[in-house]
Amino acid sequence: MKLKRSLLALGIGTVVGVVAWKQISDKQQLSPEKALKLAKESFKRQGPISGSWIHMKTEEFSSDDLPYTVYRGGVSRSLDGQTKQYEFYMDAVTGTILDVSVVA
Repeated sequence: MKLKRSLLALGIGTVVGVVAWKQISDKQQLSPEKALKLAKESFKRQGPISGSWIHMKTEEFSSDDLPYTVYRGGVSRSLDGQTKQYEFYMDAVTGTILDVSVVA
């Protein structure tokens, strides 16, 4: 009987641990490398890119009076012999691009 209780306790503990780990890991920030990879994939849908960069530390950003923790980065693309640079702000948790602007 003690073996059954021990196995039951072990099983319940494992399930609780897995659920807790899943909830904690869902709220973690993306790594800067992962954020840049997602941004490049998004920009590549519009055409080829020739360069990219990202700040390794997060920043605070506000859009529509909502605060976000973001990564700031950029991509370059050559169109008709001219290079255009775009700067973006990406939510550090969800990977959503919140703002894009053309750098003059």
